[in-house]
Amino acid sequence: MNRLQESAFPPRKRQKVSEPVLTDEERLLFNLIRSRENIGIWTGDMKRETNLPTTVVNKSLKTLISKNMIKEVTTIQNKGRKHYMAKEFMPSEEITGGHFYSDGKLDIDYINSLKDVCLKCIFMQKVSTCEGCLEWIKRSGVFNTEVTTKQMEEILQTLVLDDEITQMISTGFGEFASISVGKTCYISKSKGGVRGEKKTADLTSFPCFSCQRMTFCSPDGTISPATCVYYQKWLDF
Repeated sequence: MNRLQESAFPPRKRQKVSEPVLTDEERLLFNLIRSRENIGIWTGDMKRETNLPTTVVNKSLKTLISKNMIKEVTTIQNKGRKHYMAKEFMPSEEITGGHFYSDGKLDIDYINSLKDVCLKCIFMQKVSTCEGCLEWIKRSGVFNTEVTTKQMEEILQTLVLDDEITQMISTGFGEFASISVGKTCYISKSKGGVRGEKKTADLTSFPCFSCQRMTFCSPDGTISPATCVYYQKWLDF
């Protein structure tokens, strides 16, 4: 195409994307909601801060939702209250309850499934860490969604409090040989990795828990599990 032909077809002008047309009240409410970012705001606070009548607030909220500018979110603190947030933000854990909540409700089935899998992992490996459990779960393909480190830490701490597992510090010796010295690890108290079925041996008697020199203990050190009389007696038991 030559220049003469090009001049016959002038370049198209880019059309500007027009912003939604809002009333003063709608714009006031939207700016207030958007200013709260991922926390959002309750309708009662909207009325108090804007001094708008209830009918105007309700009508404006419906308009903003229809224009896809805001969304209603569920809060675990006050499920009966209507809470709104700008569409661009994702609700914070402060109002949703975090990764173990779904639509404002605690996902008990998911939590119990994670507990069962963690116990099985620790039992199969004899001793494991948070990272070890995460890797084991990843390879097993049990869950469709990704399990985070924070989730795993919370599950492991719950199992410790439930007296299902024992939290220990690796000595780097014996069963702990594959885990770095000083690393937090876990041992199962259940038979076959099944919750509720306890072992006859009490692992809480592990001698290192009460040893005042544990921080100085290492496989190659002057103080080590290999020369510890108490540790050997515990293994023989």
